Amino acid sequence: MSGTNRVRNEQETAINIRSQDISWPFWPVVPLYPYSQRRTLRKEVVKDTIWTFEQCQGIFYVVVPIRMTVVKLAKGGLLVYAPVAPTRECIRLVNELVDTHGEVKYIILPTVSGIEHKVFVGPFARCFPKAQVFVSPDQWSFPINLPLSWLGLPGKRTQKLPLESHNTPFADEFDYAILGPLDLGLGLFEEVAFYHKRSHTLLLTDSIVSVPATPPDIVKLDPYPLLFHARDNGLEPIEDTLQNRIKGWQRIVLFALYFRPSTLGTVKWDKVIKEAFKAPERSKKGYFGLFPFQWDDSWKLSFEKLHHPPLLVAPILQGVILNRNPLEVLTWVDRVSKWGFERIISAHFDVPILAKPEQFRQAFDCLRHPQYNLRNKDFELIQNIDQSLTKIGVIPPSQL
Repeated sequence: MSGTNRVRNEQETAINIRSQDISWPFWPVVPLYPYSQRRTLRKEVVKDTIWTFEQCQGIFYVVVPIRMTVVKLAKGGLLVYAPVAPTRECIRLVNELVDTHGEVKYIILPTVSGIEHKVFVGPFARCFPKAQVFVSPDQWSFPINLPLSWLGLPGKRTQKLPLESHNTPFADEFDYAILGPLDLGLGLFEEVAFYHKRSHTLLLTDSIVSVPATPPDIVKLDPYPLLFHARDNGLEPIEDTLQNRIKGWQRIVLFALYFRPSTLGTVKWDKVIKEAFKAPERSKKGYFGLFPFQWDDSWKLSFEKLHHPPLLVAPILQGVILNRNPLEVLTWVDRVSKWGFERIISAHFDVPILAKPEQFRQAFDCLRHPQYNLRNKDFELIQNIDQSLTKIGVIPPSQL
């Protein structure tokens, strides 16, 4: 199929979805793009055993996948790891699996600080009233630490994950290891890695990502964010080509992982506003024609540094979170590396990641040899954030 026909078919598919099927009315709780309309894509990762459900989220058209994983239990039924927004479309896709493989028995919230994961658990659990809900043990909320039931989780069906996986009803099929809690001053960071023994699959939330060179399918359903960031100035028209989709995606990755990569300059606001009045997309959804970005020619090299490692610890985790207690993190890495996994499914970017324990260990060399980050100019903003938050006492000092 040609690139033009593929683009046309994707657009027609998006149009044929009824708005009420992808509606997410609670988006103001976490006001991320695409706000009230969320498409869901289901993919089979391991035949008749593991499926992923992907949606999009982002800020200022910096959109990346957010992912839920569903695993079929050997005795029938399903385990859900890191729920996404339970739109009608999403629940319909889950119920198609329920009809074949049995009801949802367990719902797992594997993080404490990721509000983009936590916000969906209560609404998702209400769609499956017989499911038991297990949450990572050190849950907290800001600015007031509220009970889980006050955060929308079903009180009678929700319990904290025991410290050891053998104390759970799914221990015969899953092992897990809890990273943290790591003290971040105002809160905690914690993530629970799940290992599905039968399929040799490791489930993660945020600790590891793999960056694809081309945009994921869920992002391509609405290509406008890709095309928006593919432009080199605010006067350049939106043009839907495969080349522009890839260019826009790679720039989005740099935004998402570095916030402000060194290859990105800013345009003076008087010029931004002047160009906005002449922008061809001003009357559409392109932020009123505002485009305050200016990339230099080395941005592709910056992307390649993120794309080439098969496994990557996100820069913000390297520079602001995991460096609070690298010894505890590396102890967790050693424990996870004892499992014989062959693939990794994380909650963001690309999956499945075909990787084994040694590659997983190597990804955390950033904590063993942090001096390498000092040579990467793209890390400068993250390093400044780390130093500023430490200086004013918001987070404890790095232990690297």
